[in-house]
Amino acid sequence: MSELIDNRANRIRTLREIIERLHGGESPDAVRESLRAIVKETDYSEIVAMEQQLIADGMAVEKIMSMCDLHSQVTRDVLVQLPPKAVAPGHPVDTMRRENAALSGALLAMKVAMRGLAAEGALFEWRKAFNDVMDVEKHYQRKENLLFTALEKHEITGPSKVMWGKDDEIRGVLKDLGVALHQQATVEEWQIVAATLGETVVTLMEEMIYKEENILLPLCLDHLTDDEWGQIWLDSPRYGWCLVEPQKGYAPPEAVVRAGVKLATSEAVQLPTGNLTVDQLVALFNALPVDLTFVDADDRVAFFSEGPDRIFARTKAIIGRKVQHCHPPRSVEVVDRILEDFRGGRQSVAEFWISLHGKFVHIRYFAVRGEGGEYLGTLEVTQEVSRIRALEGERRLLAYDEVRGGAQ
Repeated sequence: MSELIDNRANRIRTLREIIERLHGGESPDAVRESLRAIVKETDYSEIVAMEQQLIADGMAVEKIMSMCDLHSQVTRDVLVQLPPKAVAPGHPVDTMRRENAALSGALLAMKVAMRGLAAEGALFEWRKAFNDVMDVEKHYQRKENLLFTALEKHEITGPSKVMWGKDDEIRGVLKDLGVALHQQATVEEWQIVAATLGETVVTLMEEMIYKEENILLPLCLDHLTDDEWGQIWLDSPRYGWCLVEPQKGYAPPEAVVRAGVKLATSEAVQLPTGNLTVDQLVALFNALPVDLTFVDADDRVAFFSEGPDRIFARTKAIIGRKVQHCHPPRSVEVVDRILEDFRGGRQSVAEFWISLHGKFVHIRYFAVRGEGGEYLGTLEVTQEVSRIRALEGERRLLAYDEVRGGAQ
């Protein structure tokens, strides 16, 4: 048991066996000691390969997700701390690292405030730090929709699935803490909140920062191409930045910039009920008061409209991506049921409505079928309907002159 296992394949297999013992209920301390005795050192790529093997061997993502913080803790002693690869200021990785540093500062401010809740002003400082921490959503959105998408093209999916699930766990605890922080309470009650929800937020987020810095970002730097980084840089502004602005210095490849420029064309598209140029067709989609996304018969995103006020951000990086990978793990089962019902002809419409940032959003899914009834894909139609829900009475076409120039 004390011999050094220096073969990569053996190390990965040994890591998996030891982590399976952890899943089987063995104590983290015992597992940690075994790991130290057997595997003298490992790197992030072997941790990734181990997780991929666990998933390939049938272990549920949810089970790995529930234990991944312990995975991180027991492997930390043998994980080789490689110096971070240098990137240009403003490179997507540079921005992610600077955001993580800013988030670490906000989490530290939260901890300081929570430990001194008896002092005057501590609650205000806690709420202020919490508001800064809530900016993490933009960081997670870019990670999930851009970095994970790019990794999938290199057939690396394990870390993405597990991390997205942990991101959602963090979102849930942040939501609960936000609700609690808006309540009135005594100092003793605030101390209980701090010791439960507050400490959980700090622990989960600090663990995620560690995973990003030591596993995800090195993984991306080793596998993504310059063109892929350039596309990520172009698509990132749609999601925004977390606590810091990108620095200047990075320039994406010229070919990526040129490909991102919309080229005008007068080529006509022949349709059964008329003809439209490509420019007219694009403008028509963009003028619709709804957001459209089409998923083809193979469950891959094939198209989305680009109106000026999209409710849910989309980037060209999702084209060709499995729609299941565009949703957090907890939603995938429902997405699969909808698609299977559409594909099997059992349903043709599914609709939902949610309140989101003061808006009332109506979301509908429509099965798209050919002339012979064959399933061609699914159309998602999303619309902000607050104003429509508030309409009363009637306004006829003849009243146009009365409202011309006013609120529409």
